[in-house]
Amino acid sequence: MSLIADRLNRISPSQTIAISSKARALKAAGRDIIGLSAGEPDFDTPDHIKKAAIDAINQGDTKYTDVAGTPALRRAVAAKFLRDSGIDYKPEEIIVSTGGKQVIFNAMLATVQAGDEVIIPTPCWVSYPDIVALAEGTPVFVPCSQNNGFKLRAEDLEAAITAKTKWFFLNSPSNPTGAAYSAEELRPICDVLLKHPDVWVFTDDIYEKLTYDGFQPATIVQVEPRLRGRTITMNGCSKAYAMTGWRIGFCGAPVELIKAMDKLQSQSTSNTSSISQAAAVAALNGPEDALREMVKVYKQRRDLVVDMLNQAAGITCAKPEGAFYVFPGMQGCIGKTTPKGTKINNDEDFVTALLDEEGVAAVHGAAFVYPGHFRISYATSTEALREACARIQRFCAALK
Repeated sequence: MSLIADRLNRISPSQTIAISSKARALKAAGRDIIGLSAGEPDFDTPDHIKKAAIDAINQGDTKYTDVAGTPALRRAVAAKFLRDSGIDYKPEEIIVSTGGKQVIFNAMLATVQAGDEVIIPTPCWVSYPDIVALAEGTPVFVPCSQNNGFKLRAEDLEAAITAKTKWFFLNSPSNPTGAAYSAEELRPICDVLLKHPDVWVFTDDIYEKLTYDGFQPATIVQVEPRLRGRTITMNGCSKAYAMTGWRIGFCGAPVELIKAMDKLQSQSTSNTSSISQAAAVAALNGPEDALREMVKVYKQRRDLVVDMLNQAAGITCAKPEGAFYVFPGMQGCIGKTTPKGTKINNDEDFVTALLDEEGVAAVHGAAFVYPGHFRISYATSTEALREACARIQRFCAALK
């Protein structure tokens, strides 16, 4: 009798975490490593948010809370959705979880039956397919061409929907591409969804506040309120407020679904940290001066990275609308050999050799179900990014 359950054979460890761990190990061993694989802001959590957490500790707010979150935080989340997207969720339509990943996990485990299909546009975040598979669902991948800005076309969504389709995922701005959808771009997608009343919608808007050049991202229910009764609108504090370690994700959804997710969470983690929740209230209700400064710096870094990568032999890099990633193509490097004799047969060979020979850690495109590319996070110092891109240029120029 096997100790490990068969269900774990359906999933793999997070490849982004694995690469970041390898980079940290090499750095600890004395290697000169520039890590560009982690999706984590390099900025500190703003002071007023940290102060709210300290005040919560001093005031004794260190007890269990409601599973779905404190009333104060659920009200703050509801106010955030109304303020930013015009969606009028009531507090009872809100659940707070231990990061956005738990929101996704709860939703899929609470709703997906064996054989249900979940449509996932690719490139996609590495955890979507594994969470769906763990819930015994079937991921259905819809490739989104770089020629269309890595964005889903309505006709491709229509073609992917079958009688077995339970969910449709949309991440905007996207991890790994940074592609973001405007209201005009979402309109035809919403029109398709209106034709299929049994398909539920999961919108992952975690990077919503990280957009550039005046781009205004939109979300499904904002564009088409008639889809509200079968949509989860997910967001969180990790990316916008540099609060990754605080582990606060949340969503708005119909009460019936929120109750099901609450039931599941009550038997897993229960509530997220009471102290983190107090900090999240301050983040959502407080000033956003620090956020605006972060966005200003991210834009400068994005422009630097895109410019330098497009000067590397064999690399093409689109300029994304949001998030803090670029997803360059490296097809021009395939079939070549590095100075140390490594043959570049695919994107995984490329990033492995780049780490081994130049000390730059990136994530291969196949991890995001989109080979021929690699992901770089520009949520690190400008100096490190400039040096990393110079190393990538040198690495590509040396390929024969």
